[in-house]
Amino acid sequence: MKIALLVALGVVTVAFTAYWIAATRKARPDHSGSPRFSFWIRTFVGFYTNFLDTLGIGSFATTTSTFKFLRGVKDEVIPGTLNVGHFIPTVAEAFIFIAIVTVDMRTLIAMIAASVLGAWLGAGIVARWPRRTVQIGLGLALVCAAGLMLMTQLHLFPAGGERLSLEGTRLWVGMIGNFALGALMTLGIGLYAPCMILVSLLGMDPKAAFPIMMGSCAFLMPAGSVRFIKSGRYDWKAALGLTIGGVPGVLIAAFIVKSLPMTAVRWLVVVVVLYTAGMLLTSAVKESRAARPT
Repeated sequence: MKIALLVALGVVTVAFTAYWIAATRKARPDHSGSPRFSFWIRTFVGFYTNFLDTLGIGSFATTTSTFKFLRGVKDEVIPGTLNVGHFIPTVAEAFIFIAIVTVDMRTLIAMIAASVLGAWLGAGIVARWPRRTVQIGLGLALVCAAGLMLMTQLHLFPAGGERLSLEGTRLWVGMIGNFALGALMTLGIGLYAPCMILVSLLGMDPKAAFPIMMGSCAFLMPAGSVRFIKSGRYDWKAALGLTIGGVPGVLIAAFIVKSLPMTAVRWLVVVVVLYTAGMLLTSAVKESRAARPT
């Protein structure tokens, strides 16, 4: 069954890549920010964010923060750009973790399917949001992400258990939880930390979160990304840079570096993410006031 899942992931990857290429040839909506946000900068952002993602930091919050600091992508298209651009690097992570980490395949497939459905429904909503709503949503999403990172630093995650599978009520709770996480991912909340909490609360071995998390992201991201691409609510140049730089970042982190003392890095990311959330929420307030009739 594991081989079948990996084959299905390969088919989804090829199909989405072909769709993305065809869509880009037909229409290339211009959502670029600063002209200084060059190809090489976009590619480097993809490299270091996916490098950190493979080591457990996450990529969505770090990418959003970088986009805001460099003014490289317009706020309203950041969620779509994250989902489209990080897809193929996430597929690389999924292949690695599904292959090497043991988890019950029935549980894995059920939770992946739930997350895909959540992403499909969530992307349909987020793709229609106006700029101010996206700013508020992203700002709140980053606050949540920073809170989860802080829990990691303070060792407040539940310890988990030794289960490698879920059955009955636990399985339904896991599916409902992953459905919600899939929907939230289209807004820009990364799946890593909340998925780790979810499986630990259900008594599973925290290591089982890796294939569940990576597999969920790899299958749900094209489901949501298709909607963002159809609506033109993403920056194709930035997404391409994330893809090109992201794949070698994943491979180097997984097979060469493998692990780093990440405590100081996580504290830095918490501070940066909270600052970025403040920037987004402040921008939303300023634009709301400017739009009011005088």
